[in-house]
Amino acid sequence: MNLFAALALALAGALPLAAAAQDPSSRPIQFVVPYTPATTADVLARLLGAKISQRWNVPVVVENKAGASGVIGTDAVAKAAPDGHTFLFVATSYGTIPALTPKLPYDPVKSFTPVALLGTSAMTLVVGNKVPAANIREFVALAKKQPGAVNYASPGNGSSQHLAMELFKQESGTQMLHVPYKGSAGALNDLVAGHVQASVVSLQTAGSFVQAGKLRMLGVMSRERVPAYPDVPTLAESGFPDLLVETWYGVLAPAGTPPAIVAKMNAEINQLLAQPDVKEAMAKQGVDPAGGAPERLGTLLRKELKLWSQVVTRGKIVAE
Repeated sequence: MNLFAALALALAGALPLAAAAQDPSSRPIQFVVPYTPATTADVLARLLGAKISQRWNVPVVVENKAGASGVIGTDAVAKAAPDGHTFLFVATSYGTIPALTPKLPYDPVKSFTPVALLGTSAMTLVVGNKVPAANIREFVALAKKQPGAVNYASPGNGSSQHLAMELFKQESGTQMLHVPYKGSAGALNDLVAGHVQASVVSLQTAGSFVQAGKLRMLGVMSRERVPAYPDVPTLAESGFPDLLVETWYGVLAPAGTPPAIVAKMNAEINQLLAQPDVKEAMAKQGVDPAGGAPERLGTLLRKELKLWSQVVTRGKIVAE
């Protein structure tokens, strides 16, 4: 059944299923990714797009509209017709950009309708092997003993890793020097080499370095311990209950998209997230499937927008 057949059935309630399946509309559904190809959001869009196209028998086109940290593609979807043909695949930066760029061409809440939370990835605080701290408490003590002497790396000013570490500073009452890099590679290389002492990175990124003994994982910023590292405590267990930071991925539609279309897409995504091959593909990206009702994503977005606005204001952070 294609999208319009499903919509007609949901809205009219009286159209026979056989007739609905013969709906002549064949306009492609567009999945817009406001980031470059091969990013996790892009991988998820292509993974789900291929399956939805097959199951609904309609073309699903994934289009990358990168630029301005995702603002260009996001604005394009905000201005798209709310007819169920256009969906936006977003990541964590969707919740941080408004705090760093107050004058956006769209409203991050009012311009969109939540469709589904696709998944989350744990973030972890890691340090180099030369840092004399075996756990979070010892690291905090070290930073307080030498205010400003401990420095940390991030892929860039205003990145989610930068803001997560700024949140850690604010919650722990420490002073550390931020060293921004142009991308993750340089930051990780200098962290391993000992030129910087710490960083917040995704669990997937940190994993290989930790297993090779090149970095030490002090704590994860998820609600629960990660099964792959059962001995690494959460930051909440280490005395910081408000330090919950996860990378997340979600799907939005233009505001005004009919509820029946949103419900149909949400139900389809939930079914796909439960499939073993989809779970396996997401695991390779370091993403744990989420799913749930659209409001689960809506609640997360409102929480993220408020949190990062507070962090940026308190830290007096200015985007480059």
